[in-house]
Amino acid sequence: MNRRDFLKSSAVAASSSMMFSIVPSTVLGGQAPSNRITIGMIGTGRQAISANLNSGFLKLNNCQVVAVNDVDSWRMQQAKDAINSAYSKNGKSYDGVKCYDDYRDLVKDKAIDAVMISTPDHWHAPATIAAALEGKHVSMEKAFSIAPMHAKAVVEAVKAKGVANRLDSEFRSNRHLNRAVEIVHNGVLGKLTEVVVGVPSELNGSAVGPQKTMDVPKELNYDMWLGPAFPAPYTMQRVHEPKTIKTRPGWLRIEDYCNGMITNWGAHLNDIALWGMQKEHELPVSVKGAGTFDKGLWNTINSFEISYTYADGLALKYKTEAPYVIFKGEKGWLKALYPETLTASDESILKYEPGPNDVSYKDTLSDKADFLRGIETGKPALEPLEVGYNVYLLTMMGLIAIKQDTELSWDQKTQRFVDNNAANAMLTRPFREKWLDKNVVDWMNKYQDIYL
Repeated sequence: MNRRDFLKSSAVAASSSMMFSIVPSTVLGGQAPSNRITIGMIGTGRQAISANLNSGFLKLNNCQVVAVNDVDSWRMQQAKDAINSAYSKNGKSYDGVKCYDDYRDLVKDKAIDAVMISTPDHWHAPATIAAALEGKHVSMEKAFSIAPMHAKAVVEAVKAKGVANRLDSEFRSNRHLNRAVEIVHNGVLGKLTEVVVGVPSELNGSAVGPQKTMDVPKELNYDMWLGPAFPAPYTMQRVHEPKTIKTRPGWLRIEDYCNGMITNWGAHLNDIALWGMQKEHELPVSVKGAGTFDKGLWNTINSFEISYTYADGLALKYKTEAPYVIFKGEKGWLKALYPETLTASDESILKYEPGPNDVSYKDTLSDKADFLRGIETGKPALEPLEVGYNVYLLTMMGLIAIKQDTELSWDQKTQRFVDNNAANAMLTRPFREKWLDKNVVDWMNKYQDIYL
């Protein structure tokens, strides 16, 4: 049995019994493509090429990227060229990467074991569900989605199919951040009393107003780029700058395609906070906040301050300032400022080293290696999509409280806000069915209907 056959049979066993097997070293040996995990890339923009390929999968020997997909043919060609170049060795040219104009054809390719979803946020849910329903293991970029119930549909899809899955945040692999969690988990700060999360804000005054309609670049299938979002006139600031992957795309600041910095950076640092708090599967019972929004084409939230309270009284504060997490406990505090600064109330906190029976995270794998390990072993990834969903829902609770301009209470059992139909309506979002197969539409509607 080659590795790909093993992975497929293992996925079936996992789906039926929820029990996982460890892949023998004899299966993992060898560097032939048939003995590696094969990866397909859905979305080949800035993040996909710089982080997910060049700094990610292309550096790992137990996988091979074999296919790419994008609605922008120029970007897809850049990704193909980068992959082919990486696999060309000793003067021998490699040209084995397939290009797919339609993501649905890529996920149906039986030669592909796993996919990396690097699309704009509004495509995350339908693309991930499509891949999971085809039995593909899935790593998905943050932020999770643009609506909590779309995100819930994703979680249930990967559960139903038993595929390995991960939210693609690299922050748990950052030694300074997981070192902070290590100190907290070993009780150095004592019982936590408050956690504060900071993220960068959008630059005030940097948003763009209404834009003139422009001709769609020849290389861009704009209607497919819109996908589940509803039709809107094309302008460069709505999508991305043509024929470059170096600039930040405009869609990151438009609510039709992204919830903004609150869920984008928040996916990273709130995950570290919840990991440290050991509340990865718990949500606060109340939330309140205030914030300001950009106006014009770019209309996402640009600054905010939110307060959450958990059932045990632990407080979490989340605000725009700088990228950090502060853990406050009965014995002192510890601040982890991204990317590599730790400060504390006492020097002894920073000098702490785990003993042989203590928790240690110093050997934490990179995000991509962790995802591949999950495929190989059947063990959950360090940040499975179920945890990523909880982090996303936390940030969305804050955004909804700000938009409703009121304190909200949350019922963990029903997964709804208490006595606030307007807030509950914001957990869902209508979507366009064009470019989605019927099985994906049915799956998403199932969870839309449950929560409406």
